[in-house]
Formats: sequence, structure tokens, C-alpha cells
Amino acid sequence: MSHPRKVVHPRDEIMQTMDRIYRYRMTTTSGGNLSIREDTGDIWISPARVDKGQLNRADIVCIHADGRAEGLHPPSSEFPFHKAIYLERPDIQAVVHAHPVALVAFSICREIPNTRLFYQANSVCGKVGFAPYACPGSEALGDSVAKLFAEGCDSVILENHGVVVGGRDLAQAFQRFEALEFAGKTLIKAKQLGEVRFLSDAQLDEASARSVDFDSYSPGVAVAHERELRKQLCDFIRRGCRQRLLISTEGSFSARINDDTFLITPTQQDRELLEIDDLVLVSGKQREHNKLASRAALAHQAIYDMHPHVHAIVFAHPVNATAFSVTDVPLNVRTIPESYVFLRDVKRVPYGVHYRDDGGIARYISSSYPAAILQNDGVLVTGSTVLDAFDRLEVLESTAEAVVNARAIGDVSAMTDDVINELCDAFNLR
Repeated sequence: MSHPRKVVHPRDEIMQTMDRIYRYRMTTTSGGNLSIREDTGDIWISPARVDKGQLNRADIVCIHADGRAEGLHPPSSEFPFHKAIYLERPDIQAVVHAHPVALVAFSICREIPNTRLFYQANSVCGKVGFAPYACPGSEALGDSVAKLFAEGCDSVILENHGVVVGGRDLAQAFQRFEALEFAGKTLIKAKQLGEVRFLSDAQLDEASARSVDFDSYSPGVAVAHERELRKQLCDFIRRGCRQRLLISTEGSFSARINDDTFLITPTQQDRELLEIDDLVLVSGKQREHNKLASRAALAHQAIYDMHPHVHAIVFAHPVNATAFSVTDVPLNVRTIPESYVFLRDVKRVPYGVHYRDDGGIARYISSSYPAAILQNDGVLVTGSTVLDAFDRLEVLESTAEAVVNARAIGDVSAMTDDVINELCDAFNLR
């Protein structure tokens, strides 16, 4: 498979990716380091002892193939294991190392997150290894990590330290890093709820086999309504990523244009970096020329076909709500008035229903049930507008987090039927 020609300078890639990791609170001011290896053998790496929240282009250090360092600062003290990984794995061209809190928790318990929680995490993260403790920056740590990468690991948990992840480029390394931390965070939340359910080989294969077979077509001039929806979708997708309601490799968002036409996120593109031209127009069984619609497009289409009141749909993976999806514990949204008014009672959808082309997923949604928990695959939320769907997604995740947190305090006190009836009358929910 060929990849696009790289035109962004390594300084900018490292700076932009570190900014994102820091903004997501997946590293600290002093922690973490990123590197890129070029075909020339030069390695670009983040510097030692420079504020990760304020990196600029001039801070990035180049270690030339002959060992000569060029830059304003010394390279990261972890350069030895970056170099060791590159020597063992010619296919790896970028490395991410950081101390995200969930993976640090696993590292100090000497455990590895089981990525079989979700198909996408299992697919993206690759083989995960565990390296015994060695002093940061030491050759011993480099040798230990490189040995695991040589054995086929793409991600390695470092005992009492953090994680190191490799990829064919920095984008893939970041996505693996983010997906592994997401799996770790979800596992931690889910274990507070009850027994965690993992996917079988057959279930992983079912998700892998799904496809969308749309013909290609060239739509006419985009009317103002379509242009407005493109902007709204991009704005809310970016906000969702920054609020950790979505991650770069997971989820889809769509908006209806008319009875049989809608816009949807593309497949295999970083959600936060989407531009308005990246969104895919789907009309009937056709999709916009030279673009690939999300593999969830058939599920979106089935919901639009069955429910004229739905004008926006989001499949997402917010950590707390997703924790309910990997356990059998029901999410009770009868917690505060806002939760019930926005969400009503949330249904649970058996695994794989939304992967199939029979439209069955649409039967789990109605005006009385605008949201659903998808077994081992996050949540589904619908709305009358893009804003409405996003608002409900936020409320769903906030409600789930409150319920998870409440379990550490005592028994959850749900609103009584009398209170629910009062809300239904007050907000015309009958």
C-alpha cells in the first residue's frame, strides 16, 4: 500500500503532535518524547528539559546518521531506546513515548491493557509487550525495549514508567498511543462497574469483514445548506476530539441534507484533522467521487430511512459511557432531570447489530430512545440537529461519569417514577 508523499517538516510534525498530546493531558510539562527517522538515517527528536506545552520549531533536535547532534538543546535523554528501536525495526519511522495516566497505572501494576475490548483498538494497537524496569535513558532500557520490538511488538508498556509506541509515521504512532491509552482508561472505568467482557476471535472477524459497497458519483454544486452542515460537522468533531468524546481512529458523525442524502465522516482519517472537503456526501447507494465513507455509513442510512425526525447521528467512544458498553451493567440515566429529559431511557444494542446491512440498528432508536449503548463499541446518539446530537452525547458521557464516580461514594439514588412522570408532563415527553 502506498502512502502520500510527505511534505511537512519533521520539526512541525513533532511540535504539532506534542502539542496535541499535551493538550489531551497525556503527558506532563517535563515528560514524554517523540522522534521521526528519515530515509537518510537522520533522527529528529524532541529536546531534553524543555516545556512540552511551549515547544517551537527551533527546539527540535536532529541527530544525523553520523551521530552528530544539531540543535539548540540536547536531545531527549530517552534517545537510546528510540535509536535501538529503529535499529531493530526498519519498518518503524516514528516513536512516541509518554506517561499517560491510565498506561502508567498498568505499568505500576505490571499489566498490559487487553485491547480486545473493541475491534478498532485491537486492530490499531498491534501486539503489546511489557518491558521490566530499567533506568530511564539507560542502554539497558534501550536493549530491553528493542528486544520486544524485534519480537513484533508495536507498543510496549515500561514497568513503573510509561509506554513507548512505534509506527510507520508519526501519525500512526500517535494513533496507536491514543488507542492504547483509551483502552486502558476504559478498562479502569469498566472494572469499577463489574466484570469486563472481551471480544472473541469470531467477533473481531465480524467487525473486520464489514464493508460499504457504494458506487461513486459526482454531485453537483454544493448548496448553502450542505456547506453549512459541513462546517458544523467539522467544528463539532474537532470539539468532540478535544473534549475526549471522540478519538482519532474511532467514531463517525453524519448530518442529513434531505430524505436520501447525508454527509458523513470518511474512513481511516484522523477525526480531529478533518476539513470540510474531507466529509463524504452519500446519496442513496452512491458516495461522493474519490472519497470513502465511514464503514458505519449503512447504519447511519438505515436510521435516517426509518426515522424522519433524525437529522444528525454520532457513533462515539467517550470513556465512561463506553465502560458500560464492555460490561453488563445498565446505565441508569434517571439521575438528574437533564439526563432524563435529553436521553430518556438508554437501550443496549447487542454486539455487531450496526455492522450488518439489514438495517436492524434502526429499530433500537426512536423519539423516545434517542441514544443507545453498543455492546463493546461505544455509543450511538441521534438528534434533530448536529448541535442536538452533540449536546446529547455530552450529557450521556457526563451522566455515565457521574454514575461511575457515585459508585465510589455509595448507592446510586435514581429518580422515582413520580419524578419521571412530573418531568414527562413538564417537558412534553409523552
